[in-house]
Order: sequence, then structure tokens, then C-alpha cells
Amino acid sequence: MSAKDNAAVIRLFDLLESRYALRVIWALSDGHPQTFRLLQDSVGGVTPNTLNTRLKELRAAHLVDHSGDGYRLTTQGTDLARRLQEVQQFAPKWSQQQARAAATAAEKAAKAEQAQPPA
Repeated sequence: MSAKDNAAVIRLFDLLESRYALRVIWALSDGHPQTFRLLQDSVGGVTPNTLNTRLKELRAAHLVDHSGDGYRLTTQGTDLARRLQEVQQFAPKWSQQQARAAATAAEKAAKAEQAQPPA
């Protein structure tokens, strides 16, 4: 990957790491426009000021647009949301692996504790 490509990835990650940015994209990924209030409810827990800031940033990045019907993803935003669906498929597998690893670690710790002679 070239330095220019790396810089583009870093810029995109910087944007997506902003609080609620991914949630906004996710909320709009169904293709239906949402008013500010509906989007605020869809995202959950976001203040109006934070949502407004995030929408401005996402609009400046050409990922979100606003029309008379409300906010919606642009073509680029839709492409990004489609690619993020792979994360949705990955997450349950990852979560199950994490649970198995935690259970294994707990079993090992319990066995080690039982193996130690009383003090």
C-alpha cells in the first residue's frame, strides 16, 4: 500500500473514530432518510450538539447528505456501509471466540488455585 493510500485510510479511520460516527452511518444504512430527531433516536444517547457536529463532518466527507426527506447516505456512504456489513458478520464469531478464551482462562485459573497447597 502506498503512502498516499495509507494516508487515506488514516483520514477515514480518524473520521470513523469520532464519537457516534459509525452509529450514524449504521442508522442510515437501511437506505431510508431520517429526520434529525429520528436519527437521534436511532443512534441513541447522542446529544443534539454532538449529532449536529458529526453530521457536519460526515456531510463534509461526502458520506451523508440532507434532502427534504431527511439525512441519508450518499453513494460513497452506502458503499462504506456495505463494507461495514462484513464487520457485522465477523463480530458474533469474534465474540464467541472471546467468550471461549475467557472460559478457558477461568478454568486454568481455578485448576491452578486448587493445585496450590494451603498456606
